[in-house]
Amino acid sequence: MIQVVEAVPNFSEGRDPAFVTAAADAFAGAGCEVLHTTLDPDHHRSVVTVIGSPGAVERGSLAAAEVALERIDLRRHSGVHPRVGALDVLPLVPLHGIDMDAVVGLARRIAHGIARLGIPVHFYARASRPLGRTLASIRRSGPGRHEADLPGLDDRGRAVHKRAHPTAGAACIGARDVLLAWNVDVEGLSLESAREIAARIREAGGGFPGLRALALRLSRQQRMQISMNLEDPIGTHPTEVFRAIERRVRRMGGAVQGTEVIGMCPDQLADPAIAREMRIRDWSGNRVLGHRLRAFVGGANG
Repeated sequence: MIQVVEAVPNFSEGRDPAFVTAAADAFAGAGCEVLHTTLDPDHHRSVVTVIGSPGAVERGSLAAAEVALERIDLRRHSGVHPRVGALDVLPLVPLHGIDMDAVVGLARRIAHGIARLGIPVHFYARASRPLGRTLASIRRSGPGRHEADLPGLDDRGRAVHKRAHPTAGAACIGARDVLLAWNVDVEGLSLESAREIAARIREAGGGFPGLRALALRLSRQQRMQISMNLEDPIGTHPTEVFRAIERRVRRMGGAVQGTEVIGMCPDQLADPAIAREMRIRDWSGNRVLGHRLRAFVGGANG
């Protein structure tokens, strides 16, 4: 049976389209299929979504890490999104013919390759020991204050950066299930009001299970957004969260402008009626992960 893994690397570069092209080309050159790319100048962040065999994803991840090391200098970086590294986050997701334990092993192989570039690595989610370390906990401690799980190594295997590489910071590598990364744009509210909504809907504030939420003002784009990760879109349908946001925004005198999905839409957003209700920008069948996975597997089975 063909094995398919999704990788969704997040890079701390959102203002140079040439960088995103180079990162995507690194994966394509390794044999992965690039499903989607996005970049945002206010977040100063780009996301590349790919699928491929475990070997192709491993080769592509290491090639893309080299691109990030060569082209990103965190000493000159500023953006609204929290970050600890140039290749900031690399989640790996089992999609077809492979289980989570095997993907955890893949994450650890990739991590050792990235460490050999001199970049320290933190593990999170299913790849962490003990299980369940979150990105938020890593970011709170910061790459310069918390020793990484794997230090950066030199050509002789000696630790050269235990906490942070001077220009590339650290990389967070994890294994997880499919999630929804999305932003809901709102208008007519202050940043404080948007922050209140984010605080009430996220899991940490007693809101939806598995929901991480921040309120951000994007000054370059003149947008206000509630930026979220929904870790279990099966257990909590995205429409439940969207409707709760819309109700709160209206009560505060504002309005929801629309929804931006980062990367691919989980299958819970495959229905065009749902996409219309949530006013998802750039929605199409090609943005639905399940559709693209079935096409990929069908082509591989030829």
